[in-house]
Amino acid sequence: MRVAFLTAPEGVEQIELTEPWRAVEAAGAEPVLLSTAPGRVQGFDHLDKADSFPVDQVVAEASAADFDALVLPGGVANPDALRLDEKAVAFAGDFFAAGKPVAAICHAPWILVEADVVRGRTLTSWPSLRTDIRNAGGEWVDREVQVCTAGGNVLVTSRKPDDLPAFCRALTDALDKGDAEER
Repeated sequence: MRVAFLTAPEGVEQIELTEPWRAVEAAGAEPVLLSTAPGRVQGFDHLDKADSFPVDQVVAEASAADFDALVLPGGVANPDALRLDEKAVAFAGDFFAAGKPVAAICHAPWILVEADVVRGRTLTSWPSLRTDIRNAGGEWVDREVQVCTAGGNVLVTSRKPDDLPAFCRALTDALDKGDAEER
């Protein structure tokens, strides 16, 4: 299985990228880092610069058909930049259209709001997004992880870095189910 991790060139909350990445690898899947520009992605530890990571592929040249799932790490600046990029928004929306698992943490549901894929779905996020999610037709809940199967795909969401253990478990469970359905 190949799992796309989509981030902006900077502003991603590093632990929300690295912990799910390790979980995907431990589950036997191949994580692939996509961004809106080639080069490196600058991670952040809240507002402080952290490590940088090499981009494997530019999202404008990628297709959801080449991946089995999508992970959208958070941070504030990262999803705010991504939701302004038409190719990134369309790429995220394509996973919903194809019925593939999507996992988004913290502020990352902004991309899903922009892609107009939260209508009728139940999700969680950083609390400041609750009005955006509700205005987009979604139901917002305050819990460490929310797995929604109300649409044509599995949607895993969490609020913040403290929720990463539950988020990663739900993500790998979704990958396991998707892998089992392919067999």
